Amino acid sequence: MDLKLSSEDLAFQNDVRAWVESTMAKSDMGLNKNLFNQTRDETKWWQEQLNSKGWGAVGWPAEYGGTDWTESQRVIFAAECSRGGAPMQSPFGTTMVGPVIYTFGTDALKAQHLPSILDGSQMWCQGYSEPGSGSDLASLRTSAIRDGDDYIVNGQKIWTTQAHWADWIFCLVRTSTEGKPQQGISFLLIDMKSPGVEVKAIHTIDGEHHLNEVYFSDVRVPATNLVGEENQGWTYAKFLLTNERTGIANTDGLRAALGNVKAMNSFLKETAAESYASSDVERQHAELSVRVDALSMLEARALTAGEGSGESMILPLPLKLLGTHLQQDISDLAVSVLEHSTIPKNHHGFGVSGTSNAPSLREQGPNVMSGMLSGRASTIYGGTSEVQRGIMAKFVLGL
Repeated sequence: MDLKLSSEDLAFQNDVRAWVESTMAKSDMGLNKNLFNQTRDETKWWQEQLNSKGWGAVGWPAEYGGTDWTESQRVIFAAECSRGGAPMQSPFGTTMVGPVIYTFGTDALKAQHLPSILDGSQMWCQGYSEPGSGSDLASLRTSAIRDGDDYIVNGQKIWTTQAHWADWIFCLVRTSTEGKPQQGISFLLIDMKSPGVEVKAIHTIDGEHHLNEVYFSDVRVPATNLVGEENQGWTYAKFLLTNERTGIANTDGLRAALGNVKAMNSFLKETAAESYASSDVERQHAELSVRVDALSMLEARALTAGEGSGESMILPLPLKLLGTHLQQDISDLAVSVLEHSTIPKNHHGFGVSGTSNAPSLREQGPNVMSGMLSGRASTIYGGTSEVQRGIMAKFVLGL
C-alpha cells in the first residue's frame, strides 16, 4: 500500500492546515478539548465554522451537504484538525444519526434534521445502553407502544453522552416482544424537550459531567419520527455502530498524544536529575509508535474497503479494539512520565522554577491524569473488548 501523498493531496493538506490554523487563531473556543470536556457552545461553534466552509459533514454524499472527498482527503482533514487543536465534532449528528437518516429515513425526516445537523443548530445524543442492556444491547426494554399517530415511550437509557444539552436523542426502543429480541427493536427520534423526558447527571471518575441517565415516562413521540420500518431498528443500529467503531480508533489523536509524551520526556530529560529514566520512556514510546503506525495502516484498509465487502464489515472491529487499548497505554505512559505531578494540588504542581516551560507542564499534569481516568471507559463504550473479540471469532473462525 502506497502511503505517500500525491501532489494533489499535499496541496489539499496545505489548504486545510492553513484554514484550521487561521480559524483557531481567531478564537480560543475548545482549543485542545475533546468530546468529554468541551461545552455545547464550543461544539456548536466548531460545527458552524466547518459548515460555513462547506465541511460540515465530510463523509456525507454531496447531495446532502457532504464534500465528495476521497478517503485520503478525509484522513488528511481529520489529521489536520487534530494537529491544529480544533474541538471535536460531536459524532452523534454527523457520524451516527445523520447517515442513518439519509440512508433509511423519509424525505420529511431528511428535510427536518439534516440541515440542522450540518449547521450545528441542533445537537444530538445516543439512546442505546440501558441498565442491564449494555453489551447485550438486544435485551433492551425501553418500550414504544403505538397509540394512533404516536408512540408512547417508557423506559430508561444510561451512559448517555451530552444528553444534558442535546436537543434530540436517537433511541432504540422495543416495539414488539415476539420472535428473537433483535426482531422487535425500532429506531426512533425523540425531541428532548418532550414532556416526560428527564435527564439526571452522572459524574465520572475524571471529575467531568458528560454522561447522563435519561428517563422516559409516557413520552408521546409522533410515529413520523420512526426511521425506516418498525421492528427493523437492529439493522440500522448495526449500520450506525460500524461508523462509531471506525471513529473510535482515532489514530490522529493517538499520534498527537504520543507527541505530547515525547515533549514532556524531552523536557524532563534536560531538567530533571540524572536518575530520571528517560531511556525506558523512549523504549515504550517507540513501541507505542510502531503500534500506532500499524493501526494507521489498518485504518487505511478500512477506509478504502469496498462497501458491503467482508473487509468493510470486519475491520472496524479490530480498529476499535486496538485503538482503545492503545489510547489507554499511551495515557498510562504519560502518567508515568509526570508521576506525582498528575495529582491535582494547590501550589505544588510540577515545574522547575525560572523556566518558561514550567507553567505549561504544571497545567498538563492534572489534565494527563484526567485523560487517563476517562480513558478507562474506552474499552467499554462502542462495544466492550470482549464483545469485539467474540464477534471477530465468529467472522474469522466461524465459532
